Amino acid sequence: MPELVELKYDLWERGLEFEYFHAAEDTQRTRDQVFEILGHHIGAFTVDSIVVEKRKTNPVLQQNLGRFYKKVLDILIRFLIQRCHANCEQIFVITDLLPIEKKRKELEKGIKTTLAQWTSDHQRTYHVFHYASKSDLNLQIIDYLNWAIYRKWERGDSRSYDLVRSCVRSEFEVFKSGTNIYY
Repeated sequence: MPELVELKYDLWERGLEFEYFHAAEDTQRTRDQVFEILGHHIGAFTVDSIVVEKRKTNPVLQQNLGRFYKKVLDILIRFLIQRCHANCEQIFVITDLLPIEKKRKELEKGIKTTLAQWTSDHQRTYHVFHYASKSDLNLQIIDYLNWAIYRKWERGDSRSYDLVRSCVRSEFEVFKSGTNIYY
């Protein structure tokens, strides 16, 4: 989206030190401008998300964050594969760069295991890339969309979510039917 690049340059022209878009750290004014730009492109993308209520997460998974995130990613990837089963010749998974090499390798192994099962059954290919979100505008856009979904669920603040609601195709609640509260 060229408008986001233009916004970045506008911020520089206003004398703001600005490297990349990150919803949690950007000013409200910047967030408003980014969401306005995203609103102009609503038909160009869709978002599928999963919502995990951490207090309903079994303590065994809570103790090992690597295992927890692998499990959550497995659920998300399987869900996405089911949605695009007939239309996907290739799958590209692009994640934000994890700072710890060991965790990145664990996460990548989990992603590749899930994808390998699908590709071997359907003679398709996949690619997994890890980039710093600073380097990829798509990851910054996803950050904003995830932030809007997070704010809606965590704080009941749907202001930003309402601006992008029509591109949110699904919000799958992993533990929706769960009744155990662990903390």
